[in-house]
Amino acid sequence: MTLTVLVCDDQALVRTGFVTIFDAQPDMTVVGEASDGRTGVDLARRLRPDVVVMDVRMPVMDGIQATTLLAGPEVAEPVKVLVVTTFNLDEYVYDALNAGASGFLLKDATPPELVAAVHTVARGESLIAPAVTGRLIGRFAQRIRPATTAGGSAAAEALTPRELEVLRLIATGMSNREIAGTLVIGAETVKTYVSRILTKLNLRDRVHAVVYAYETGLVQPR
Repeated sequence: MTLTVLVCDDQALVRTGFVTIFDAQPDMTVVGEASDGRTGVDLARRLRPDVVVMDVRMPVMDGIQATTLLAGPEVAEPVKVLVVTTFNLDEYVYDALNAGASGFLLKDATPPELVAAVHTVARGESLIAPAVTGRLIGRFAQRIRPATTAGGSAAAEALTPRELEVLRLIATGMSNREIAGTLVIGAETVKTYVSRILTKLNLRDRVHAVVYAYETGLVQPR
């Protein structure tokens, strides 16, 4: 099956680079390009791509607003969005994830990492770049203030002690393999725990679980 991709970035050179990378893959094709968020939303609604690769800072409408319109909680038929951003300039990663993005990468990611990220998001999974998760979460979590302790209490009641432990490790940015190594259990067992956590807490994906853990105070910014 060929994956369809829509590229949204206001820099023509970046768009061209992404298009070249994706179209070079035997199982991917770029169905459209947009230089601003408003155009990206219109194209995504019309073309229904498997994945939208979204920049954050764009004219007319930024990537966060566009992501909310395409994948936010009020969207009946959400589109999968992968945010690709520049760490040193972007202060909106948390907002993008909370708006419904399935994951993010930094723009210095290698082509294989970018292609793998699109595949991951297309499968319905979420992705937080392992190499930068700690830095990003550490930076942006500092401005997250738990709105209530009710969410943390609800999680403690709904989850087993082991599931709570897994959720806290997810929030630190660990992959399933890293969690398995830390807890000395199998990767498939971790995958089962993650699935149970998402179901019990009614979370849409792994990224949403990270946001939930910080918002409810289950994990405190370092």
